[in-house]
Amino acid sequence: MSNELRPTVVIDDVHIKYRVVLGSGASSAAGALRSLVRGKAPAQVVKSVHAVKGVSFVAYEGDVIGLVGRNGSGKSSLLRAIAGLQKLASGDIYTSSQATLLGVGAALNKSVSGNRNITLGGLAMGLSRDEIEERRQSIIDFAGIPDAIDLPMGTYSSGMQARLRFAIAASRQHEILLVDEALSTGDTEFRRRSQARIRELSGHAGTVFLVAHGHGMIREVCNRSIWLDKGIIKMTGPTDEVLAAYEADMEGKKPNA
Repeated sequence: MSNELRPTVVIDDVHIKYRVVLGSGASSAAGALRSLVRGKAPAQVVKSVHAVKGVSFVAYEGDVIGLVGRNGSGKSSLLRAIAGLQKLASGDIYTSSQATLLGVGAALNKSVSGNRNITLGGLAMGLSRDEIEERRQSIIDFAGIPDAIDLPMGTYSSGMQARLRFAIAASRQHEILLVDEALSTGDTEFRRRSQARIRELSGHAGTVFLVAHGHGMIREVCNRSIWLDKGIIKMTGPTDEVLAAYEADMEGKKPNA
């Protein structure tokens, strides 16, 4: 990517650490009973996770960057940090504007209708009510759920929810959009529309980061990719080269039949 383009995200030697509770020290029924008899709560087992280890890179306007790597490689932690939702242990992240994170857990109120969620989502993104109304029908059409739009979100399948999440988020231009596994449940036609919209967003000088369950969409829309392995960057470069190296590595690690 030409350095004449404006940087939108600068990641400088970022480390991310967090603690997870694995359970209690009373891992067996007998242990739990002993704790109960003694009148003491079982001790919790806490594990420290060093999710991202010294990652540095720069993203530019117009970039669509794929993040690849095994589960637990730090992809989601890094996206959450770029969005300002994950505290850094050390290092710095600079963004040209507030990044928008669209993930499988993106907030939707399942007790109200899809239509109401369009309003709530639009307001959360800073759109006026007039702007939301101007976009409402195109959001419904993009998500492909006209017959269900007035039903509670709790009645939607996971695929329908994912399509509506993306349709709401993609209804406005984002300078920095982070897409974390949010497009993995759509059908072929929805993925085609999503790819076109991602290209459109980046074509208007936006920057998109994409984590996807399969590599088809990353291969189609990403000009760059970053391979994360156990929290470090193992390779970065043109998407075809990074995916070829990553897939070869994964194939080599498969157990022999």
